[in-house]
Amino acid sequence: MKAAILNAPDQLTVDDIPEPQAEPGDLILKMRAATICGTDIRIYRGRKTAGVRYPSVIGHEFSGEVVVAAGGFSLGQRISVCPPIPCGGCVYCQRGLENLCPYLQAIGYEIDGGFAEYIRIPARAVEMGNAFALPQHVSYEEAALIEPMACVLNGQNKVRLGLGETVVILGSGPIGTLHVKLARLRGAGRILVSEPNAARRQIALESGADVAIDPSACDLREAVLAETGGLGADVVICAIGIPALASQAITLARKAGRVSLFAGFSKGEQSALDVNAIHYDELIVTGAFGLSRRDYGDSMRLIADGRIDVASMISHRFDLTDCVDAFHAAENGDAMKVAVLNA
Repeated sequence: MKAAILNAPDQLTVDDIPEPQAEPGDLILKMRAATICGTDIRIYRGRKTAGVRYPSVIGHEFSGEVVVAAGGFSLGQRISVCPPIPCGGCVYCQRGLENLCPYLQAIGYEIDGGFAEYIRIPARAVEMGNAFALPQHVSYEEAALIEPMACVLNGQNKVRLGLGETVVILGSGPIGTLHVKLARLRGAGRILVSEPNAARRQIALESGADVAIDPSACDLREAVLAETGGLGADVVICAIGIPALASQAITLARKAGRVSLFAGFSKGEQSALDVNAIHYDELIVTGAFGLSRRDYGDSMRLIADGRIDVASMISHRFDLTDCVDAFHAAENGDAMKVAVLNA
């Protein structure tokens, strides 16, 4: 089969490799759509290495059609898959924090992932309920975006974004845009986006943002204070992994505000935070890593019910054989969401 093979950092090629063979209880999917995540780009460039193998097939946002059935699924059934597989028995899993499971394995990391003609879903994932049957009206492309939407849902749940609150979202790439859409659905009173790219600022406004600020053209803190009556935001979400933005996020929150360091940062990166502001203003700073199976199911229902539109976010489409070009398109900043398709 054809697959995009990551041989080393900066070395991604489309080659022929053996088709995956099913062991008892495994599903085999024919990949229909896989989308490129910012994390995939960080893996490609060697900025994220945890769980990554060389050579391997990456890609954790995908959907497909069952070609080897198991676990109650049938041939030809359309499914998508929650990629992290927790152990189910550790202290974190038992406390409902399965995304923090120290024994977690994920498709697209420890297990070959979505940028391939066929994908093996291990029996353990099938048994744990990581595979989800798709409603017929949900397209394969939409289904590939259930995973990032689930991560965003986890992040906003962690920071407890509530009705009527003001939120500042730093960055309006694909993840920032999903944060805008979910914040609007949750009843945020005012959504401010900081994004230097003019096209992405326009998309943010079309997606539900009230104000889109160019941080290269003004003092962002002064702009946020002007929009919030001098108070700052109830919630600030750092949706791009630039350490300096973590420090800036602290300055944009009001007293007793909450800050989400949502985006992933490269290993070893540090950011200086104003600890006095956190202390005296009683700020809450939280991280948000990955997703749970519950988040995935909730995300699928939001998309299936039409409450979150993700179809419009696919800006570029490539055949699997052009996967390297797809990565370059996703990396250069002109695309919103890039889909790799397998007819």
